[in-house]
Amino acid sequence: MEMTSEAKESMGEDMPESVGGACRGRRRGPLTWGAGARRRASFRERHPILSTFTPEHAAALPGAPWLRARRTAAAEGFASSPLPTEKDEVWRYSRIDRLDLDRYRAPEAGATAGDGAHVSAASDRVRALVDGLGPRAGLMVTINGVLATVASTAPDEALSLGRLTEHPEAEALLGSVAGDPHDFVLLNDAFAADPLVVDVAPGATVGEPVVVVHLVHGRSAQVVFPRTVVRAGAEASASVVELVVDADSGLLADLSPIGGAGEAPVHLVVPVTELEVADRATLAYVGIQSLGPATWQLAHQASVIGAGAGLHSFAVALGGSYARLRTDSSLAGESGSSRLRAAYIGRDDQMLDFRTLQDHLAPKTTSDLLFMGAVADRSHSVYSGLIRVRRGAVRADAMQTNRNLVLDEGAHADSVPNLDIEENDVRCSHGSTVGPVDEDQRYYLESRGVEPAVAERLIVAGFFEDIASQVPVPGTHATISRALADRTGEHGA
Repeated sequence: MEMTSEAKESMGEDMPESVGGACRGRRRGPLTWGAGARRRASFRERHPILSTFTPEHAAALPGAPWLRARRTAAAEGFASSPLPTEKDEVWRYSRIDRLDLDRYRAPEAGATAGDGAHVSAASDRVRALVDGLGPRAGLMVTINGVLATVASTAPDEALSLGRLTEHPEAEALLGSVAGDPHDFVLLNDAFAADPLVVDVAPGATVGEPVVVVHLVHGRSAQVVFPRTVVRAGAEASASVVELVVDADSGLLADLSPIGGAGEAPVHLVVPVTELEVADRATLAYVGIQSLGPATWQLAHQASVIGAGAGLHSFAVALGGSYARLRTDSSLAGESGSSRLRAAYIGRDDQMLDFRTLQDHLAPKTTSDLLFMGAVADRSHSVYSGLIRVRRGAVRADAMQTNRNLVLDEGAHADSVPNLDIEENDVRCSHGSTVGPVDEDQRYYLESRGVEPAVAERLIVAGFFEDIASQVPVPGTHATISRALADRTGEHGA
């Protein structure tokens, strides 16, 4: 087994923890994702009784009998389980103890995308954003979790889009990738109003991306549960761009607002995306989050990659008060590969939280992870990732890298890479960096007559261009680069 020096140090000590922004190795033994529920404090110690998000609320939502039964079971599972706490390893460094679910309203039976004026205004706002992404094979738009628009230019025999409940394999598809729900995935299972499906037929090549937009708008205390299932059939090739955006913030802030002016609404958004990449298929996926400054996000992306298949995933985190993305990538077939990328910028007192799992179950699988971000003002970022190589996954090759820029004294970044290796004939490496703008780079520019403020902007811009250039859907590059530059403010280009 070949490992970098960082990996060797971690394997010889305990699990890593962040100390003063630096990564230090400490090993506590294998980290089992989801097992934390057995170690949690009682739910009632933290929150006596939930008055919302009850099994009764879930049972009242419309749907086919199988879907209603699934929702009820999920709601019962959530109600009977303790909420996560910051004592749990997978929620360490987070703000989860501050979450008060009872401040939010559960989705109501018969909810729609909104009245005509709201739907029209939302469509106008989204259209400019979507058109900026270039040509597309299909488009789906949800407003507060309810499907409002679906359109496709691809042949029906190659691409199926729409409500998952209208798909002939709906019951089998929903949860086929996120098959061990817990915590907020259970809550999504119970209350997702309109699960969507992007189904690419075996052998089909869909040349342009499918764009999925989840628009959040309206008064405070709203909860939105986006759910998207993407399946790339055997030997298929496709790309998907999924955006979770606030109507009056971030990427849509320059457009006329839907509602009136005032304080940013407080929302809770709980997206779940399932990506199935069948044998010898390829899937490019870009997920962009641009939520309002008072909104919480608890997102989960799960993928299963078959034999000889490839997934290239790219996440962008821009908004939110506390925005969490958990990414689980399961390499289930021999010679499958995943390429995981993320770019993020924290501002004000925002917290951006990333947890990843690169799970190698089959021989000759490859995973390559690079997450890059910056924190400014009083913001805080967290990265905690695990490479797991199961017994039998011989000749697996896994890489995990997290790089962070700290742009202000009040900002902070935690970086915690982990390894759990059960096989010998493998190649694994991990590493992380946390620190300010490189003084050598700054000196080089300033010694050539560049003003200090301009030098820092150039360095930060170059840092993010390195990751933005790796986006797997070319039409999104300009939008992502511009959004990252806008978020860096005085530190950016």
